[in-house]
Parts: sequence; C-alpha cells; structure tokens
Amino acid sequence: MTSGGDIAGFELAKTGAAAIDAPDLDAALEVACRACDRAREEILPRFRNVAVETKGDGSPVTEADREAERAIRAVITEAFPDDAILGEEFGASGEAGARRQWIIDPIDGTIAFSRGIPLFTTLVALVVDGEPVVGVIDLPSVDDRIAGARGRGVRRGDTPVHVSNGPELADALVCHGDLFCFDLSGLREAYDSLAGVVPKLRGYTDAFGHLLVLSGAADAMLDCDLNPWDAAVTRVLAAEAGGVCWVRERDAGRKLDLLFGAEPTVDAIRVVIG
Repeated sequence: MTSGGDIAGFELAKTGAAAIDAPDLDAALEVACRACDRAREEILPRFRNVAVETKGDGSPVTEADREAERAIRAVITEAFPDDAILGEEFGASGEAGARRQWIIDPIDGTIAFSRGIPLFTTLVALVVDGEPVVGVIDLPSVDDRIAGARGRGVRRGDTPVHVSNGPELADALVCHGDLFCFDLSGLREAYDSLAGVVPKLRGYTDAFGHLLVLSGAADAMLDCDLNPWDAAVTRVLAAEAGGVCWVRERDAGRKLDLLFGAEPTVDAIRVVIG
C-alpha cells in the first residue's frame, strides 16, 4: 500500500486506443449477445441437474461449463473465423498475438452454479490490441443481461444503465469477493480497512457483484485474484456505465485485481486503503 489514495500497482483502465470502427463494434456486440443466448441453452437445462467435478487447480467444473463454452466458441468462430479465443475451459485458440481476441467464461461462479445458487453468469468480451472493447454479463437463471461496447454505453435490453451517483462510504453498498482471494493477492489489509469504515460491505462475489455495480444497484467493488476471463468485461463496461476501473496486473497479466464503480465512492475507497 501507499499513502494519499494511490494503491501500489493499480492503474486507471483507459479506453479509446484500440483501432476498431463502429460497424465492427456493433457486429461484435450482436455476436456476443447471440453467443450468450446459445450458452443459456446449454446451461439452464443442467442447472441443479448436473454432476460436479474438480479440476487440477481445485476449482469445480461441470458439463454445463464445457458445453456452454463450446457453444460460445461455435457462434464466435462462425461469425469471425480469424479471431483468437481465450476461454476458461479450453484455453487459447487461434493465431498467437492476434489483434482481436475473444475472452470468455461460460459460467462465472461455478461454485454457485454447482450448489444450485442462481447467481452465476456468462461473460463474453472482445479485446482488440489488448484493450477490451465489447462486453456482456449474462445472468441466465433470472433472465438478466447487461451489454455494451466502447462509445455505446451499457444497456439492459433497450434501457441504458449507469453506475450509481457515488454516495459517501457511510451510505455506500460496496461488494467484495472471497476473503481468501484477498490473501492470495496481498490485499487482506485493504479488506480489513474497508470493513472498519463501510457499514454495508457485502460479499456479492463473482460477476454477479460486477453486474450490481455496473447497473447502479451497488456503488463499488474490490475484487481480487481474478483471471483474465473474469475481468475483461468489467474493464470496458465500467467506463461505458459512467464509472471508473482501477486495475492491477500480476503474474504477467495472468492475475488481476480490480477496484471499480462510481468515481466518488471509488476515490473514497482509494483513500481508505491507499
């Protein structure tokens, strides 16, 4: 940690540098939503009706994760056969170093999914020249979705959504991920500091918490020890929803920590934990 509101290693996510024109953005956003539609067809029939396995890293996985990722990949590949893809279940495919790469998580929150908790999501993002430019968070079990692209804002269906007006910390609803992730990222002290000043500090974890913040239901979130497929969507949607996103990359970009939400609330958090 440092003093004065600057958290060591965190940088403000910036947008607008990637070279992509408006028609391509629109086409990519349509494909991302269509891919989430297809993922729902694989996920929902298996919800509360699928066996759970354990991957080598100790995290859970199900047939729904794998089949949903296959469905997403098929939609993307049919529309953009030259684009690279990085997914949680099947890794990287396509040309190494490609300018355009889709980053997908078929079920973000597999622990919730495997326990019958309906707060899991599907994440689809397009990254161009290293910058996320399109993002979708889909919440299949309750038929909710927010989607956006650079310069186009964020929408829930036809309705624009925004981050909150950024209340003071005494009145703010601040989300966070699992506490062991704070330990892994070296940010447990930051959590302890927040717990001392934020009355409504809640563990709305995974991209469900992200959706709450990006749509204004919650005010900010500190989420730690994320994989690239956990973070790409929020890095573009935070700015498009009128908020800010601070990012710290670790392990050569294989792990990320995010602080995002309404700028006044995020700035107040930075002072507390900086």
